[in-house]
Amino acid sequence: MTSKRRLKLVVLGMMGRCPFGGQTWLYLNWLRGLAKLGHDVWYVEDDATWPYDPRADAVSDDPAYAVDYLARVLARVGLPGKWAYRALWKGQDACYGLSRAGLLDLYRSCDAILNVCGATVLNDDHRLAPRRVYVETDPVGNQLELAVGKEKTLAVLSAHDDIVTYGENYGLPGCGVPLTGPFRYLKTRQPVDLDLWPMAFDAAAPRYTTVGNWRQQGHDVDWNGDTYRWSKHHEFLKFVDLPRRTDRARFELCLNIDDAADRRLLLDHGWTLTTPLAMSLDPFGYQDFFRASRGEWTVAKDQNVRLQSGWFSERDASYLATGKPVIAQSTGFERFLPTGQGLFAFRTMDEVLAAVDAIETDYPKACRAARAIAEEYLEAGRVARRFLEDLGL
Repeated sequence: MTSKRRLKLVVLGMMGRCPFGGQTWLYLNWLRGLAKLGHDVWYVEDDATWPYDPRADAVSDDPAYAVDYLARVLARVGLPGKWAYRALWKGQDACYGLSRAGLLDLYRSCDAILNVCGATVLNDDHRLAPRRVYVETDPVGNQLELAVGKEKTLAVLSAHDDIVTYGENYGLPGCGVPLTGPFRYLKTRQPVDLDLWPMAFDAAAPRYTTVGNWRQQGHDVDWNGDTYRWSKHHEFLKFVDLPRRTDRARFELCLNIDDAADRRLLLDHGWTLTTPLAMSLDPFGYQDFFRASRGEWTVAKDQNVRLQSGWFSERDASYLATGKPVIAQSTGFERFLPTGQGLFAFRTMDEVLAAVDAIETDYPKACRAARAIAEEYLEAGRVARRFLEDLGL
């Protein structure tokens, strides 16, 4: 155990609000890593945001689906009953999993609240906890907003005692992320529970894949005369010719793409297109997508690419854990993770093609190397131990 005593830790999140595979595993991997160290770990949602209900395909003021989802998912990973859901809207204060009094006692008695992804805007009850930690899983956006003087971002971050970021390059040579304001940034990376993400070698797996969103609006930031983009489609389009450039691999984009013209463009360039919605509603079925993939080829957000934050995604970690080689656009993560066998960082099309050739020359070796990186650098207990040590917990 990291600490000499058993810690009580509360993970704040949004997997009931957004009951999709990617969001769910972001939290489950943290919960499992902390629990493996012997700590008393709780998952809590406590805010005023309506959850998405897939039965209606809409956000809803009825938390029934979210509550049932949390109960099922946490029991499945060995944490039955270790959750609470609090619906704070329309003047309501309805608690599930724990009573309101039980939830407040949890905040008072815990050693720390970990606001993973910054999904929760802290309220007065959260301040009952002796320590509040913001775990920044999506770096750069906050720092750009601070640099341009966005008061809301300053207030959100200032409500925490510590900030721990996936931006492992922050403050190092080659990183252009502006670090303004009164904050000290500790570093971490995405954990993955290797027991729940076992090796899944398949020599006949047909396609390199990736999963996520195509266009996302509203998070671009103008700073120092440049616009730093949030939506990944800007980066995907730079490599739209990839399927035409190699006969050694086939490529699938499992993305939410609403525009028919975008879909036609990608299909005309040789991409296979699928949609993630149905398969991602079952977080354990979601894993099957990774197991059936040959590897991953993916891009990052322009913000992370140009400013070289060092970010590395939970999705990439899931591919590596299942023994699937990853070809990922450089954000500077190669400073911290070994590349050239199971994991490849690219900036140019030629580097993508070289990575495909290297993998396909000895596919079993590349798969073993991918899993080895997950074991050495991303294993949930190991990441959680360093995280707590850096916080002094």
